[in-house]
Amino acid sequence: MPMTSFPPGFVWGAATAAYQVEGAAHEGGRTPSIWDTFCRTPGKVHGGDTGDVATDHYHRFREDVRLMSDLGIGAYRFSVSWPRVQPTGRGPASQRGLDFYRRLVDDLLAHGIQPVLTLYHWDLPQELESAGGWPERETARRFADYAHLTGEALGDRVGSWTTLNEPWCSAFLGYAAGVHAPGRTDDAAALRAAHHLSLAHGLGAQALRAVLPRRARISVVLNPNDVRALTTSPGDLDARRRIDALSTRIFTGPMLRGAYPDDLLADTAGITDWSFVRDGDLDVIKHPLDWLGINYYTPSVVSAATDQSPLTWASAYPGLKASPSTSHRAPGPRWTGPSIRPVCTSC
Repeated sequence: MPMTSFPPGFVWGAATAAYQVEGAAHEGGRTPSIWDTFCRTPGKVHGGDTGDVATDHYHRFREDVRLMSDLGIGAYRFSVSWPRVQPTGRGPASQRGLDFYRRLVDDLLAHGIQPVLTLYHWDLPQELESAGGWPERETARRFADYAHLTGEALGDRVGSWTTLNEPWCSAFLGYAAGVHAPGRTDDAAALRAAHHLSLAHGLGAQALRAVLPRRARISVVLNPNDVRALTTSPGDLDARRRIDALSTRIFTGPMLRGAYPDDLLADTAGITDWSFVRDGDLDVIKHPLDWLGINYYTPSVVSAATDQSPLTWASAYPGLKASPSTSHRAPGPRWTGPSIRPVCTSC
């Protein structure tokens, strides 16, 4: 597509996640994240690969920034490693950890590249997971503290901030399917995690507003799924509705409208009573956004199951199955969703 077809002001960018590129897993006071632990769990990651070195961005960031500049990239979206900045997920920030991001941002600005900072791209400090992880409300509070510390340190340099990247992956791939860190398979825990991730977004956005300049912009990045029914049969249409609720509207409802969809609550009543949603939570979650990030990959074609085959990634969808195309019907829900995963080449 020729450059002239893009509107004035369009910015070409590049994006990474800390665990995918930084390496230096044991340097500067960084402690293990859930992905460090997951990658060392036999059978979880193809070849037993880890992010210990990755692309060595931690040591080679200046070279990487020069390459971005040579490519004409105008914005770089990167994530901060929570266990590098706040090694235990609690307490004061590590200045050694923050110094790396100060150097990175300064180099980006020197090359005319806009830094776009993501606070959470899935690398929860392992210590917080050991205390219960995202299914626990306390993790959302810890995230707000981390957001405050990072905002104070980098708010004078960074104008665009993202609280969470793809919380659906964190909640459902991490706590229901077990194919992402931390590798748990508990449907009720996944629903609690989804709520507490949304709460973390709201609390984190509040914390950022308190310390960032007024010109700063705050967002969240979601990966909404384009769910399509295989046929127009009532069963297939209901399958589309149910999966749309749990893949997209579970986040857009509270974040954009301040309420969970009624059909989602009814569909999941056999899994949880949603008593973990407390008074005032939805007001916090519906924090005004300056922009909404969308990661779009591919549609999913779904149909009502004719059997009760085990689900391939999340048993939160009983009685459903899905396929990546109308010519192939896989046993159990199969999603053709996020293709970028930290290190895990078999996911």
